[in-house]
Amino acid sequence: MDVQEVFTELNTGPQGLSERDVSARQSEYGLNKLSEKKQTSQIVKFLSQFHNMLIYILLVAVLITAMLQEFIDAGVILVVVLINAVIGYLQEAKAEQALASLKKMLSLKATILRDGKQFEIAAEKILPGDVVLLGSGDRVPADLRIISARNFHIDEAMLTGESMSVSKHIDPIDKDLEIADRLNMVFSGTFVTSGQGSGIVTATGDKTELGKIAEMLQVVDEIKTPLSRRLESFSKLLTIIIVVSCFIIYTYGTLLQGLPSMEMFMAAVAIAISAIPEGLPAIMTITLAIGVTRMASQNAIIRKLPSVETLGSTSIICSDKTGTLTRNEMTVTRIMTPDNEFKVTGSGYSPTGVFLKDGEQIDATAHESLVSLLKAGVLCNEAALLHDGAEWKINGDPTEGALVVAAKKALLQQENENASMPRDDSIPFESEQKYMATLHHDHYGNGIIFLKGAPETIISLCDSPQIKTAEGIDRQSWEDHATRMASDGLRVLAIASVPSMFIQVLSRGIGSSVGMRCNG
Repeated sequence: MDVQEVFTELNTGPQGLSERDVSARQSEYGLNKLSEKKQTSQIVKFLSQFHNMLIYILLVAVLITAMLQEFIDAGVILVVVLINAVIGYLQEAKAEQALASLKKMLSLKATILRDGKQFEIAAEKILPGDVVLLGSGDRVPADLRIISARNFHIDEAMLTGESMSVSKHIDPIDKDLEIADRLNMVFSGTFVTSGQGSGIVTATGDKTELGKIAEMLQVVDEIKTPLSRRLESFSKLLTIIIVVSCFIIYTYGTLLQGLPSMEMFMAAVAIAISAIPEGLPAIMTITLAIGVTRMASQNAIIRKLPSVETLGSTSIICSDKTGTLTRNEMTVTRIMTPDNEFKVTGSGYSPTGVFLKDGEQIDATAHESLVSLLKAGVLCNEAALLHDGAEWKINGDPTEGALVVAAKKALLQQENENASMPRDDSIPFESEQKYMATLHHDHYGNGIIFLKGAPETIISLCDSPQIKTAEGIDRQSWEDHATRMASDGLRVLAIASVPSMFIQVLSRGIGSSVGMRCNG
């Protein structure tokens, strides 16, 4: 549908819902939040730790030894069983607390229009038909049909796995496209990386794409791990062997040897108890708990103790875009300038790392071409590096953020560079043109154009007849550099600068390329 048809379908308009509409729709649609699966009581969760064949055998052993007045043995076995249950219960409770934090993926606040007036409300109070205003850095609070967009880019990695931000528009699209191709829609939980836009709410809560995923996760069938299957098989086999052995001993003693029936029964029970490995559940639980603790130190959440053993039974792991799906962070790792090649250490958005040339650490500020490249990457950029006191974060596109972090590693401050070379105009990045360009001037009236984008596009621009370079560029050499970087698993970005007297004279072009690696 086009925008006007969407307004008609949802019985709303550019001014948003009226107060009368809000009251009616609140009772119809409820709150904009994911419904929760009915919680199991803590008592049931604790008792579920005893749901194991071997534990059943141990509990029977406790009962029989207590009946035989072997209270010390009964107490020891009972303590082992209880320790096993407590460890399992505490570990699962800890994991569930960590999983509960995933609910923070939903936006907490949202800016909307109602009766033409702008409000900031809790995201859970948003209703279908509301008009939501979005800007760079905002988290999308619900599924929206876009009704206005200006250089509007969304990070949809959490839904599609694609690390590149997606450019959005307002035009109608085909009906049956996949989520990644719905370019006039934005989805709950995704991020605005750049630009501004607004949209009309089409789905909230469980009806959103994020809600559909949450609903599927609630009905996942539990699969037994290799360890639990082997332990269950072992327990059944051990139970059969113990019962048959005790029956044979009892029958042999009473029928063939003529021994007293009660005496043989007690002997059979004693053999049964001694055959039960009461230490096995405790040893198994402690071993798995150690594994879970080690995984936790690597920021991996293990909800069920036996699940950690599954990793040990895994022989092949098939993965795709692991870093993209987990963190969606980019880091500059290699830089090629006209005269040198540099490597950059560090990962993520923390500006800690050094520059290497021929394997040795260097002072980045001593290399003019490197500094020029880093400045260009910062100025032709829409992202910002932020520090909230606990960690470094990027407000904007991850690829652009990586350039800001690389510059900061060379002690270049984005604020200072923007102040010394103010921006006059820009051409936003579009997938059709494959580059972004910005026009700047210094405080002496000199102008300069910065470009960044796909290597083949930037190289062709630098080699175009309109740009008369003093020394020319070796187009084939730059294309070979880009191909080599890409073959090493790097995302390659080219950066160029064109000094200009406010576009009256295009005097020369200097190309550079940057290799980036996705972090997991």
